[in-house]
Amino acid sequence: MANDGLQHTATDLEERGGLALPPAAELRGRFCIQPHPNPTPETEWKQVMSELKFGTRFSDHMAVATWTSGTGWHDRQVRPFGPIELSPAAAVLHYGQEVFEGLKAYRHADGSVWTFRPAFNAARFNASARRMGLPELPVEDFVGSIVSVVQADERFVPRDPGTSLYLRPFMFASEPFLGVRPAREITYMMIASPVGPYFANGLAPVSIWVTRKYHRAGPGGTGAAKTGGNYASSLLPQEVAAERGFDQVCFLDAATNSNLEELGGMNVFIVRSDGRVQTPRLTGTILEGGTRSAIIRMLRDHGTPVTEETIAIDRLIADIATGDVVEMFACGTAAVVTPIGHLASDDFDVKLPQTEFTQTVYDRLVSIQNGLAPDPYGWTYRIV
Repeated sequence: MANDGLQHTATDLEERGGLALPPAAELRGRFCIQPHPNPTPETEWKQVMSELKFGTRFSDHMAVATWTSGTGWHDRQVRPFGPIELSPAAAVLHYGQEVFEGLKAYRHADGSVWTFRPAFNAARFNASARRMGLPELPVEDFVGSIVSVVQADERFVPRDPGTSLYLRPFMFASEPFLGVRPAREITYMMIASPVGPYFANGLAPVSIWVTRKYHRAGPGGTGAAKTGGNYASSLLPQEVAAERGFDQVCFLDAATNSNLEELGGMNVFIVRSDGRVQTPRLTGTILEGGTRSAIIRMLRDHGTPVTEETIAIDRLIADIATGDVVEMFACGTAAVVTPIGHLASDDFDVKLPQTEFTQTVYDRLVSIQNGLAPDPYGWTYRIV
């Protein structure tokens, strides 16, 4: 695990995420592709690609696979996107046994299509699955499902800067039964949605409400897993933040209610006046973000000291007031990097006007993702 000093020890996810993957041509055949009999008409496709609302329209195909106890994974196929048949007794509807991931496919200037750190996402998907009592999915199947759908739906990968094809792999307990035990039938799926920027205003600073009443996760819980319940628990606090006029909600640790953890779906970074950068350390209650990991690596390689440590909210507010903290930003797959311009709670209200450092981080990362800068880390993976 990462420690509190400047020397970074690779996490298990980073090590697994750094393993070499077979080329896309070798993985495409893992899923049997059913051609779509009625693909999206040209006029409708043009409308979808011109609007690019986040997560509201989807490409023509989806990947599906089934796991059953005693048999393992089988029936891998790519078929037309559409409704699925699910029993009202499906375990996921009653006990929430499910996990998901999020990553993107990017169109490069030469027309090729690439994704970013898919092995990391595959490793985190399996780590989440283990925590939720679900079977692990072979990495080759995870990446193969992405390759197959993106190649089948290449026309849904946008070309404009800041756009991408958002990829959503997920698995859930589809066995019809009422009883508290791990399901013996699991369904895996992968769907795709052409998207523009997550925040309509681009890199405009967002406002954050720090809740002292609600918590995202507790010690020993599911905070490090990417599972729907963690996000469901953040929806009410997010509504409370919105009612107060804020864009997002930030959570403190459940054990002491005093230390910074993360937003509802993004990790947090702090920039100090002397150039140092801090981010909350991984304690098992914070999701280990792939974007977070990439930013830490990039910053350290460019000579910026980055520490992963416990960050007390009261000290943070005091340091913002004295000017020792000059910027904050959040990061995640969907939003990439977002500056935080306003931080408030019942007992404080502070502004962070600077965003120059955040802009630099964003530019460096996006340039690698979009093929506009060299990728010295081998993070990008060609699909088409």
